[in-house]
Amino acid sequence: MAKQLFKLRNVPDDEAHEVRTLLAEHDIDTYETTSGFWGTAAPAIWLRDEAQLETAKKLIDSYQQKRSATARSRYEQQCREGTARSILDIAKENPSKYGLYVLGVLAVLYFSFVPLLNFLSK
Repeated sequence: MAKQLFKLRNVPDDEAHEVRTLLAEHDIDTYETTSGFWGTAAPAIWLRDEAQLETAKKLIDSYQQKRSATARSRYEQQCREGTARSILDIAKENPSKYGLYVLGVLAVLYFSFVPLLNFLSK
């Protein structure tokens, strides 16, 4: 029976490619499903042979630990160099989008608290 091995929803393309390559290098028999035309299905890498489940999970866990360590060290290096992106940098890249988000949050807060304050003041 097939087992879902690795979910592909919201996974960067480079990570998905590296996982596929890793499994192929170790002769892990897999197949892949997509999210479908409407995006409602579960995109994933599935394992055909359950006997390979433990080996495949160990390979993926090891890969993800290495990827996490690499990303963390890259981020720490960027922080030391002062090149890490901050919220202000993101707002500068697209000020209109950021402004709309801020207005949306303020609108939600306004419509949440005004009725409460009116109720408490009576």
